[in-house]
Amino acid sequence: AGPLESGFITTQGGALLCRRIIHLIHSMNVKNQVSKVLHECELRKYKSVAFPAIGTGAARQSPAKVADDMLDAIVEFVNNRSVQHLKEIRIVIFQRYMLKDFYESMKEIEESNPSEPQSLISMLNSCLWGKKKSTEKKKVLVLEKKVDVVTFQICGESKKNVDATESWIIDLILKEQFENRIVDELIEHFGEKQIETLADLQRGKHVSILLDKSHSPPCITICGISREVCSVSAEVQKMIQKIKTTQEEQSKAELVYNLVEWRYQRSNEGFVAFDKLTNMQLEDAKIEKKPYLTVKIDKKNYRVELNTLQARDDQGRTINIQRVPKNEGKS
Repeated sequence: AGPLESGFITTQGGALLCRRIIHLIHSMNVKNQVSKVLHECELRKYKSVAFPAIGTGAARQSPAKVADDMLDAIVEFVNNRSVQHLKEIRIVIFQRYMLKDFYESMKEIEESNPSEPQSLISMLNSCLWGKKKSTEKKKVLVLEKKVDVVTFQICGESKKNVDATESWIIDLILKEQFENRIVDELIEHFGEKQIETLADLQRGKHVSILLDKSHSPPCITICGISREVCSVSAEVQKMIQKIKTTQEEQSKAELVYNLVEWRYQRSNEGFVAFDKLTNMQLEDAKIEKKPYLTVKIDKKNYRVELNTLQARDDQGRTINIQRVPKNEGKS
């Protein structure tokens, strides 16, 4: 055995399939013990570590409390940005009845930390179901996120018991899963900006997002934890509505431009037409009998006096404005 180090002793792996065994000195503070072991593993540059359900044997601690303490310690360790070497943390549970305690503890962490980019439950889902596979189809974009895997090993007296436990865990996971498919023609108009927004949503939520423009009509499929899927679906609907509103404005602006053209005076060039959107805004302001409207001319803000047809910038410079009905000639 090695020397006593902060409440534990490290020995060689012996007959076990591991390099080292860390023997803990008895303590009722399970969270502190797990934290010490994790930091020791990082210090020694170990790549993986496996824990039993510490304290549930001779110490007779509550499995629920042990689950909370162990997972709290792991979450705090994982959130430490200085972690570089330890990549895999396993909890080996021999007693089937304890699985529920660890699962419930994971759910509590999930619910109390909704902003966590990658929860223990979602990592467990990734472990059991694997990462989403990208597709090679044209116009199909899969937004993927990197997943750090946590492995739970199930040990039992027989293969039948292990299979039954695995099925029970999978059933619990499936109860947390939800899928929503949004189908809309406007998804065809999703560009780089919308795709980046989808990527940000996927990174910040417990969901995977598939954007498929090859489908007719195009669709977006969102999979993950039910409440996160609902939240992301609402954001996607807002994106679609924004595109719809923009297209409606562009159509209206085109119609107004066919009826009337607003112009501003530019030095040495005579009068120059406003862009179609500003043209519509000026016409709407006139119809609503507004006294003025602020617009941009050559990247500067100008206040257009609609009664005098003059525009003035912040420095007091004034330029003339024209409104030309296309079915009447100049006015």
